[in-house]
Amino acid sequence: MAKQVEEKVPTFDRLMNPVIEALKVLGGSGTIEEINNQVAEIVGLTDEQLEVLHNSEKGGQTEVEYRLAWTRTYLKKYGVLENSSRGVWALTSKGRQLDKVNPKIVVRQVRDQDKKAPHDPQETDKLAETAAELTWREELMAALLKMDPASFERLVQRLLRESGFIQVEVTGRSGDGGIDGKGIMRLAGLLSFHVIFQCKRYQGSVSASQVRDFRGAMVGRADKGLLITTGNFTKDATREATRDGAPAIDLIDGDLLVDKLKELGLGVQTRKVQIEQVSIDQDWFTSL
Repeated sequence: MAKQVEEKVPTFDRLMNPVIEALKVLGGSGTIEEINNQVAEIVGLTDEQLEVLHNSEKGGQTEVEYRLAWTRTYLKKYGVLENSSRGVWALTSKGRQLDKVNPKIVVRQVRDQDKKAPHDPQETDKLAETAAELTWREELMAALLKMDPASFERLVQRLLRESGFIQVEVTGRSGDGGIDGKGIMRLAGLLSFHVIFQCKRYQGSVSASQVRDFRGAMVGRADKGLLITTGNFTKDATREATRDGAPAIDLIDGDLLVDKLKELGLGVQTRKVQIEQVSIDQDWFTSL
């Protein structure tokens, strides 16, 4: 059944024009999360499609997220997109001037470029960087899913402390509405917000009913709620979290969680690798 749903997920080339459209809707730039959410709306992806995991054994990244990563890579190599070191993607001047691309032409030109310059260090680095990005995310997610619930709660406690929370306590116990802990977020030393958090360490998707249950448990006990999962959230769950007239709940899915762990250096070490590039100045030799 999962395989049948996976086959219904649009291929990376069919997602090219939705990505361009999504960025235009977002004003020309956006984070990966913003782009992915907008693409899901444009394409009309169902929760069932959005919940298909790329690797069911390792969990974490969904098939849609995996394919969109390659979509962005191809569009970048085609000159339509660019990205910053802060994870923000944007349309280039070429991208802003067009409404659509022909996916077949994009794929053919990008692959032709790779064939003509297979040893180009810059091009090789770009593909290696994309592959490495997908690999370390899967490896980190596999490690998170192997943790027992108590260890995962302590990890979240550490993450919140490193992010500026104070008085962070793990209070999870049965009959407490699924609340796993609480803390206080201080802004600029002037404002304080009491936050209650819930941790869900599993591969599935958090539903709207689970968000509502968590809200019911936090009302009257905190200013904000924080729901953290190694999985993802259904579209209805995302809408429920920010529903008008109800206390807002902030959501952290598996992708954002691994990003924060990397950013804070919690169990993740990054090392800059420098590659020496040598170029020959032919004119210098002929001028002697």
